Amino acid sequence: MVAILVVTAFGLAASGVASYLVQRQGVFAAVDAQLLHTVPNLKTIASGKTSTTPLTSVDSVLRVAMQQVIPASNESVLGFVNGKPALIPAVNLPFRIDKDSALVARIVREANPTNVVIGTAKSTLGTLRYVIIPVRVAGDPNTGLYVAAYDLGSELASVAQSFQTYLRVALAALALVGLVASLAAGRLLRPIRLLRDAAASSSNAAELTQRVPVTGSDDVSELAATINSMFDRLQDSAMSQRRLLSDVGHELKTPITIIRGHLELLDAGNVAEVEATRALGIDELDRMSTLVSDISLLAASRAPHFVELSEVDIESFTTAVGTKASALDPTRTWRVEPASGLALIDAGHITQAWLQLADNAVKYSTPGEPIAITSEVSGTATSGWLHLSVRDGGPGIAPEARQRIFERFSRLETSKGTEGTGLGLSIVSAIAEAHGGTVVLSGPPGQGSTFTIRIPLVNVAQPTQQDVG
Repeated sequence: MVAILVVTAFGLAASGVASYLVQRQGVFAAVDAQLLHTVPNLKTIASGKTSTTPLTSVDSVLRVAMQQVIPASNESVLGFVNGKPALIPAVNLPFRIDKDSALVARIVREANPTNVVIGTAKSTLGTLRYVIIPVRVAGDPNTGLYVAAYDLGSELASVAQSFQTYLRVALAALALVGLVASLAAGRLLRPIRLLRDAAASSSNAAELTQRVPVTGSDDVSELAATINSMFDRLQDSAMSQRRLLSDVGHELKTPITIIRGHLELLDAGNVAEVEATRALGIDELDRMSTLVSDISLLAASRAPHFVELSEVDIESFTTAVGTKASALDPTRTWRVEPASGLALIDAGHITQAWLQLADNAVKYSTPGEPIAITSEVSGTATSGWLHLSVRDGGPGIAPEARQRIFERFSRLETSKGTEGTGLGLSIVSAIAEAHGGTVVLSGPPGQGSTFTIRIPLVNVAQPTQQDVG
């Protein structure tokens, strides 16, 4: 029992320390990435692309930067002109760099007129990780510095709290192992030890990529298979959450920044400006609302009861969808070519997916070219497939882009300026997969595109545990 407790305690300690160091290093890497990400943002601002008026001085560049770049929760920024603190954002900062004269002097001393400088300093404000970005404007003799700093203590607080929680759990687990070890004996202990050793051999359990080897057909083997299945689900769920949070954060950052920037510069006494800002804010909020609705639909498509099947007459259903699609562009010629027979589908979601394909055809095909709405049945009545297609006469899609267009927030270069969230084809694909089918793109480049929703007539598979979109 002593040997078991010693080995278990060593393993828990090693994994805890390793996990803490990995998370700590991850925080440092994330802070550096955020600091260095400020450099291209500041270059964009200095180029004048984000401002309606020319930026002809160092002071004007720093002022626009203070208005448009929103500091993170543990971040503070400060603008220097000719080596002196001059500008701070009009937001609540967690700490003020200019309050520490020694730190200000160090920044001025370390600044390079041509290169970005990144460093770490212990000051009265705490341990700070900072970046110093030189700012120069042609024709302006003044020199400027844009300084951003993160409080590493605050950034590492969650890691320390996580390690403390792990320590308490590890101690409780060690006590439980001692209790079980004192009661276990002989044959009961041997298979449990084997399972523990197999699970402990995982060198990267934090990423949920390792699996327990399954040998035999006894209870322990069944337990190992169950654990592997659980890790499969946890890994898929973790990957889905990370991708979703990353994509949503990226897509929502722009409208939030736009609204905040206009509100900060708003002249409340100017009625015309208030109305214009109000209209812009409503438009951006509507865009965010559409984005959230589309993402919610993608997430819901993975639920077991997302699809509600009912028997549908294919010919009547095709005609009805064709009638709805023709309203998208009444100036075009719409050809409806229905098949006959019955299908077991969710008519509401399939209609949504089919009309999404028709809407894409209207947006991206050559104006005036006819669009065909067709349905076709292949195979037998018990194992056949239903093909629901939209065919247009547009420029087509290059072969290298055909897989990418079904990814979340993916837009082709030719679609710039076209309204949409970039989730349309992802939603179509998710609805098709929820029916046990898929979406197929065919047609040679330059001769139009045909998007086909291919789903089984009767046997509908359950949605797979894959990443949303």
